[in-house]
Amino acid sequence: MPDHNPILCRELSLLAFNRRVLAQAQDERVPLLERLRFLCIVSSNLDEFFEVRMAWLKRELKLRPHTVFDNGKTPAETIADVSKEARSLIAEQYALFNDVLQPALEAENICFYRRASWTAAQKKWIEDYFDRELMPILTPIGLDPSHPFPRPLNKSLNFAVELEGTDAFGRPVDMAIVQAPRILPRVVPLPSELCGGGNGFVFLSSILHAYVHKLFLGMEVKGCHQFRLTRDSDLSVDEEDLQNLRTAVQNELQDREYGDGVRLEVADACPPHIHDFLLAQFKLSADELYQVKGPVNLVRLMAVPDLVDRPDLKFPPKSPGRLKNLGKHGSVLDLARQSPILLHHPYQSFDPVVQMIREAAADPDVLAVKMTIYRTGSNSELVRALMKAAHAGKQVTVVVELMARFDEANNVNWAQQLENAGAHVVYGVFGYKVHAKMALVIRREEGRLKSYAHLGTGNYHQSTSRIYTDFGLITADEQITADVNTLFLEITGLGKPGRLNKLYQSPFTLHDMVISRIAREARNAADGKPAKIMAKMNSLIEPKVIEALYAASRAGVEIDLIVRGMCTLRPGVPGLSDNIRVISVIGRQLEHSRIYYFYNGGEENTYISSADWMGRNFFRRIEVATPIEDAALKARVIHEGLNMALADNTKAWQMQPDGSYIRKQPSENTAAVSLQDDLWALYG
Repeated sequence: MPDHNPILCRELSLLAFNRRVLAQAQDERVPLLERLRFLCIVSSNLDEFFEVRMAWLKRELKLRPHTVFDNGKTPAETIADVSKEARSLIAEQYALFNDVLQPALEAENICFYRRASWTAAQKKWIEDYFDRELMPILTPIGLDPSHPFPRPLNKSLNFAVELEGTDAFGRPVDMAIVQAPRILPRVVPLPSELCGGGNGFVFLSSILHAYVHKLFLGMEVKGCHQFRLTRDSDLSVDEEDLQNLRTAVQNELQDREYGDGVRLEVADACPPHIHDFLLAQFKLSADELYQVKGPVNLVRLMAVPDLVDRPDLKFPPKSPGRLKNLGKHGSVLDLARQSPILLHHPYQSFDPVVQMIREAAADPDVLAVKMTIYRTGSNSELVRALMKAAHAGKQVTVVVELMARFDEANNVNWAQQLENAGAHVVYGVFGYKVHAKMALVIRREEGRLKSYAHLGTGNYHQSTSRIYTDFGLITADEQITADVNTLFLEITGLGKPGRLNKLYQSPFTLHDMVISRIAREARNAADGKPAKIMAKMNSLIEPKVIEALYAASRAGVEIDLIVRGMCTLRPGVPGLSDNIRVISVIGRQLEHSRIYYFYNGGEENTYISSADWMGRNFFRRIEVATPIEDAALKARVIHEGLNMALADNTKAWQMQPDGSYIRKQPSENTAAVSLQDDLWALYG
């Protein structure tokens, strides 16, 4: 057994994932505006990291300071390690933006104009913009006994303004707070003629710095300092006080904007007396202050690539392949009746899933439609099809997960609209998020009821289906469709869990299945038989699964894992995990599919699932794993989802025993292999 702890820190692993995303922004082979987009994605990910993971660590430090995590460290030790790594990552981000990306963009005549470089014509336009668009809606708040320090919204842009003089009522005021409403764009495009015919942008913060004095007539502005507070954003709904989950979630969404502070961001020029004052207001320590050299919050630059019409600086557009057997006017249900349909998104279109529900809404022989919604977006054709089905008199049951993190408001809105359309809307089982992706259509055919199911690894979200890689199965298999119906009855009713024919579910049977399948491979290896495990997922952190994989490795099982994000297993440690290899593929698409493969003496048991190998997926969520039994479809999942990923030597990163990653490179005699490019070529 090695000297070091066999379990890595999940927070450090999550930051390591963001380093791999940052590497995309650093990669000169990636189009320039896409590099900027990857930079913004890292900032967005870090926001969520502080809102959720760092906030959780702070709560643990307060409530259970002496506890020891699976990584062998206390909350205080973990926070110290994580803060150090986060600071290093953020410093790399800003160095990349300031020293590399900005100059490269300027060379392409895409410029971010700072105040010192504004021309007279630009100044005139910007001042007019301030007077016309900003000044009427800005509300400065002077700090005095009748105006206490305001409560800034989570992640909002704010300014601490130092003043000298007296206000209109003769009161001396030395400090005011100006909040920038979220409705205002954080990056303002300038007219092309003011930028030499190119693309020019000015930060909202720069405009406010330049003209904030107009909000304080007769007073002198001594300084203007932008700041941004990140708050604890975890929702907590108390089951004992719960009467209506939707109302409770709506109330919690309002409270989320004012959770406890976890991070204060200021610019590097912010003087100590200002940031110390702000830290005191938010009850934060100096360790929770992040001073950055550049604009506070790089997420604001996310809009820039879409505002710039430069296709040569972006990824070329890709069109998903169509389902060839379907034709232009074919029926998805008719096709699924003949044989199961496997879809690999985004390389294959998501349209057949939408068409399946549309067909159900329009078909007079369809009696009922059931579906889960975890994330579906603000503009969903699927939900509108469900509403049409309800209007048409079908029995429509929709399980809406109101606690889908950061999509709660969307889901509350859709739940209300579905109810108004006459659908039966249920909110799952309190304490267990409904994360399973499944839909069921029940149709009368030849005097009997026939069911069709869709089960997938990704959400019913048309926008992300063009970005995330996922598998979905549409099938008329009677045992699988019966299992799906049983699962809906469990979620909407109050009975005991039913026995399933082919599916495995959390929180009842999925964890046991995974552990038992790993153990079976270990026994086969110990008996001298061929044994192999392959799996693909977003995160791997569940301790018992990791222990089982270690045991299987020691028994001689060959284990290949494709884990995009967090992985707290240590691969390649002598005596512990010699036979385990872990890679992470980071590219244009976000690798999102979950696949489990167990050799099982040549039977090659293969499953697609909604569940990562995390404690929450196994024990605190309702999840589904679906066997792929059709030989041709199974071969596709193994080849496209696993073997092609393992062969990638351009976008894949090899995990090291200490939790770091090394990017794979083609050797002199090896051709470059790219999982995502090759799949686009396969289906394009």
